[in-house]
Amino acid sequence: MAVRTWAEMRSAIAERLIRQTGHDIEWWNAEIAGQPGLDSEPALRKWLGERDVTGYQQMLLVMERFGYPDYLLASADDLLDGQYQDRPELRSILDAVLAVTATFGDVDVQARKTYTTLMTPRRSFAAVRPTTRKRVDLVLRLDGVQPGGRLLDGRNSAGGGLTVRIPLASVDDLDDEAVALLRRAYQESC
Repeated sequence: MAVRTWAEMRSAIAERLIRQTGHDIEWWNAEIAGQPGLDSEPALRKWLGERDVTGYQQMLLVMERFGYPDYLLASADDLLDGQYQDRPELRSILDAVLAVTATFGDVDVQARKTYTTLMTPRRSFAAVRPTTRKRVDLVLRLDGVQPGGRLLDGRNSAGGGLTVRIPLASVDDLDDEAVALLRRAYQESC
């Protein structure tokens, strides 16, 4: 399983933009440039929203207009190395999660600055976030599941509609229960 780079993610979003609107990035950039008053991110987001351009497609066009953050231009390896630079012993947990999800089916992996997102073709279903020097959180999108017991509130952990999280201090914490919940999150997001 390869970790998707931003360039690959950008291409996928650009294709979605064409499917959704019938127009490519260049067309939208020209439209945006020709509109008065789109000199702030909130103004542009509002204008795009009025044209039903939302989600990743909106994010892409906003970055096209106002610039891409440096971390989006970094390679996947650089991003992953940066996440675990001061906690290399936790990298094996990410590797174990990726190995498990590779058995589920079609999974895309997107390295970000502070966490790694796991996605089906439809949406994000999980993220792995090195939260402390001794723990990573496996954050899941589980519809209708409330925090309790081992499952902690995950709504502010990695964005994208993820709801609960499981703290993992070692690969052993990625046990049958955690894998079953991860698989359920995947299946619900297909």
